[in-house]
Amino acid sequence: MAVQSHDPSLYEHRDQIPVRRALISVSEKSGLLELAAALTEAGVEIVSTGSTAATIRDAGHAVTDVAEVTGFAEALDGRVKTLHPAVHSGLLADLRLADHRRQMDELGFAPFELVVVNLYPFDETVAAGKPAADVIENVDIGGPAMVRATAKNHANAAIVVSPGRYSEVIGAVRNGGTTLALRRSLATEAFVHTANYDASVANWFLEQDEQGWDAAAEADASDTAGGPTEASIDSLFDTVEGYVGYEVFGLRESVLRYGENSHQRAAIFTENEGAGIAQAAQLHGKPMSYNNYVDADAAVRAAFDHERPAVAIIKHANPCGIAVAPESATDPIAAAHELAHACDPVSAFGGVIAANRPVTRAMAATVAEIFTEVIVAPAFEPEALEILTQKKNIRLIALPADFVPNPVELRQVSGGFLVQDADRSFAPADAWTLATGTPADAETLAELEFAWRACRAVKSNGILLTGGGASVGVGMGQVNRVDSCRLAVERAGERASGSVAASDAFFPFADGLQVLLDAGVRAVVQPGGSVRDEEVIAAADAAGVTMYFTGERHFAH
Repeated sequence: MAVQSHDPSLYEHRDQIPVRRALISVSEKSGLLELAAALTEAGVEIVSTGSTAATIRDAGHAVTDVAEVTGFAEALDGRVKTLHPAVHSGLLADLRLADHRRQMDELGFAPFELVVVNLYPFDETVAAGKPAADVIENVDIGGPAMVRATAKNHANAAIVVSPGRYSEVIGAVRNGGTTLALRRSLATEAFVHTANYDASVANWFLEQDEQGWDAAAEADASDTAGGPTEASIDSLFDTVEGYVGYEVFGLRESVLRYGENSHQRAAIFTENEGAGIAQAAQLHGKPMSYNNYVDADAAVRAAFDHERPAVAIIKHANPCGIAVAPESATDPIAAAHELAHACDPVSAFGGVIAANRPVTRAMAATVAEIFTEVIVAPAFEPEALEILTQKKNIRLIALPADFVPNPVELRQVSGGFLVQDADRSFAPADAWTLATGTPADAETLAELEFAWRACRAVKSNGILLTGGGASVGVGMGQVNRVDSCRLAVERAGERASGSVAASDAFFPFADGLQVLLDAGVRAVVQPGGSVRDEEVIAAADAAGVTMYFTGERHFAH
């Protein structure tokens, strides 16, 4: 096939790059035809493989087979098809360099400006209880290689691993090309994608080493194949000195595939009169895992901290985004989800979503384009279920009709338990003390109240920046408040300017607050009570920033 020559003038500036040639190879084909149609309309040459190429071609779009590019047919039952210099040179060539351009011309290779790849369904194959041979065949080799190569070379090409980004990429193609900012965002998501994929593969191999490969090859399709059995869970509790019986925990509901890590046994127990995530009904998807339950509980708690329609997106027990719906929203819960997702789309990939209102069709249509582990809500509209159940692995969880958050919290320590009231208290704004600055207007005060409630969901040291009833930057889990402030500002980027901030505990020094002030935060709410409050107040006063003290804190370890 003819190869375009490289005009050096095209590569003097690498911000916006027109898309002339795209490589597409996907296992998850949702949104594929819409993408292919848009690329065809824009005059983009599409190169593709196997079933992806067939799907695009059957829809009437022109497509070039990878075999035509490499000069070799797919080999070894499809194990070798894209692992070829003609492909990877097109992914890795840094066209800002004259020598790379020269070599591409000499080799007769053309670059790709857009690469769309998602990986073999490894987790889905494991969850379906398939034998080891099938699982191993779903360890993708060429896919991660293409993803990582393009992500490394994001100065020159865009890598897309999620159908949830297709509309954004289509818009960029139509508007002249992908920007460097977009390519960087896509590259970050791509590296997260391959890291999670490799972790899943590694965990599965560790399980087989621990359990015996012969047993793995003969495993049936049960949900707990290869995991703990009821007998092994019995032995777990029987061998722990001091446990009289299951009544300490409640009624055992089910044995889980494994615990927080693959070598840990686990089960879920339900309280006799409980009405929470443990009693929720699973409507769809593969079985809940230990980590799914932990994150789902954190997400529900965060969403139900708010009276207005709210959505929380949780990853590893910390929020990627929390938002309430604007008063003007025609579909409040869908609007809340879009605002929450916009806070940190990269971290939200593979997250757990909770809504404090039923999931609507509009919310479902948006979520369906984003890789999500679990959605928890009071209910799902029929049209929402119709959309979401097309994603076979997403877990859909309906809360009990009489759902109530836990009134108390229990945590095990060696030799005993800690019990405390759940942190459900939020001092209203009219009970706060104005520490410095002019009193906030009604709109700003409402924003501060939202930030104060939302901040409770953030692990300490917790800093939350918000704007328009939505988080825009989150700093969490740091061992000092300055680092949390820096993290929140970094994640917010330009959105930090004009935002308001909530701190779950007082600022021990003015240095953390100064990070927020330098970023353009316009109002702050915090507990107060530090011996250096006057120093902190003076910093806010010097910046002309309004600051309130609540007199209560929301530490969460």
